[in-house]
Amino acid sequence: MRDPGLGPDGHALNADEAGSDHAGPRGAPDASHPESASLRTSADMRADLQAASDANLVLAIARYHEEALAETYRRHAGAVFGLARRVLWDVALAEEVVQEIFLRLWNAPERFDPERGSLRSFLLAQTHGRAVDLLRSESSRRDREAREAASTATAGYDLEQEVFDLAVSDQVRQVLGALPFDQRRAIELAYFGGHSYREVAVLLNEPEGTVKSRIRAGLGRMHRELASTIARGADA
Repeated sequence: MRDPGLGPDGHALNADEAGSDHAGPRGAPDASHPESASLRTSADMRADLQAASDANLVLAIARYHEEALAETYRRHAGAVFGLARRVLWDVALAEEVVQEIFLRLWNAPERFDPERGSLRSFLLAQTHGRAVDLLRSESSRRDREAREAASTATAGYDLEQEVFDLAVSDQVRQVLGALPFDQRRAIELAYFGGHSYREVAVLLNEPEGTVKSRIRAGLGRMHRELASTIARGADA
């Protein structure tokens, strides 16, 4: 039997050559090698994170482990995005909410209390609140832009048209004043006083049907008079 310390020709082998006959399978990492140990540690860490509970992931995030945040994102980002999109109906805004929610978790992981519920419930509650705030902000912005547009339109209002509207307003008052008292009073209460037909009927102590008839008759007469007046003004 050949001495394991000797080569085929009988010469002595050095330590590396002697150990090669007893090495493990080809390609298996040498645990004593620093680089192999590092690779194994990274792989083990990923496996540990994948097996970790959400509460333990948050503890790791509190210790500034970015891998723990990445695993939390992998687990819950889809649900967070889905809720944000349903509230906002805007993909870009929903993505913005997702980034903000996980940044909040990174900056303040202590806000999550596992005794009060699951991490997903916590993240979704944060998502809903932020999405609603953003929705209100966007609505306020659109309202502000609409008001500014209306103000711009008013600023450019035709002076001639404004004078015409004032003249028509004067004519409305004149035509209204020429109506019979019962018609005029019913119209004033309904259209200038802001009352409903029923309220006008109570105020005048008249049947509601009578009040409606007076208002319709008065408005019809006003329409005819105003149309005639405007036509005469156009001819002039």
